[in-house]
Amino acid sequence: MNNFVGAEQINQLLSPIALVDKLQLAFASDITTPLRQHFDIPNPYAERETTLLMMPSWQVGEDIGVKLVTIVPDSYRYDLPSIQGVYVLIDAVKGSVKSIMDAPVLTAKRTAAASALASRFMSRKDARVLTMVGTGTLAPELIKAHCAVRPIKQVNIWGRKTEKAEQLKNSLSSVLDVELNVIEDLSHAVKVADIISCATLSQMPLIKGAWLQAGQHLDLVGAYRPDMREADDDCILKSRIVVDNYQGACKETGDIRMPLDAGILQREKIVADLFELCRKERVFTRNRQDITLFKSVGHALEDLAAAQLVIESINNQI
Repeated sequence: MNNFVGAEQINQLLSPIALVDKLQLAFASDITTPLRQHFDIPNPYAERETTLLMMPSWQVGEDIGVKLVTIVPDSYRYDLPSIQGVYVLIDAVKGSVKSIMDAPVLTAKRTAAASALASRFMSRKDARVLTMVGTGTLAPELIKAHCAVRPIKQVNIWGRKTEKAEQLKNSLSSVLDVELNVIEDLSHAVKVADIISCATLSQMPLIKGAWLQAGQHLDLVGAYRPDMREADDDCILKSRIVVDNYQGACKETGDIRMPLDAGILQREKIVADLFELCRKERVFTRNRQDITLFKSVGHALEDLAAAQLVIESINNQI
């Protein structure tokens, strides 16, 4: 029996709202997840090193999952995506492989769902305008996920290359019943939004705190390394901050680690992580004028939950 689940099938099986709900249950569950292993491997044929991520997670008596992912920013030279890899889902009782899945699509969908889950807790319930900063693999998934949990009527797209922003707009026009715009002025795109979602490989801050308006929610998804940032210190100082998990966010992402190292942010000023919110150990109550910030660094629990939902969906079709 062919147990490989490809990108097209995962796209068909995972709806944004079902995955958000699945993640909310998973963050409150008994899933065990050690800190992911992160290796930077010299790449003599590229401007930057190749990153290898190994992300295990398991649920006793149920499943074991391991994701193996490479990140190569220069892979466009070979007409390949920057993120590639596989996800292996194993029966924790029998030890047999249940399925091997396309990791990039699974990652994109679970990452977007985590941001939407955070938005469910943090953003204004009447948020109408979403600005998407970035046009890569994550961008369409983030747009769809945010639209699934808030009554978004207008989506503004900003990218370094306007033609890519136009392509993203066109690809979503038949999928979403919202007004889609390409905006070339980033500061304007940020100022007019209720929710700003940022998914880039930027090493320097793109979002300036001076642009932020009362009541906005900032969703930071890129900057997966300690030397990368998407938001400046002013954003950090102005915002009430939630992370997906403390351990990863405080160590691996520059948006949190740099301000911590510089003394601009204190660990105790981070309001909560998704585990605490989903387990109801902490309650996030926002005032309408609050500026809120969610930093996603990624967590293997999200992959396991998404892979389990894929298998559940396949079994429901049989």
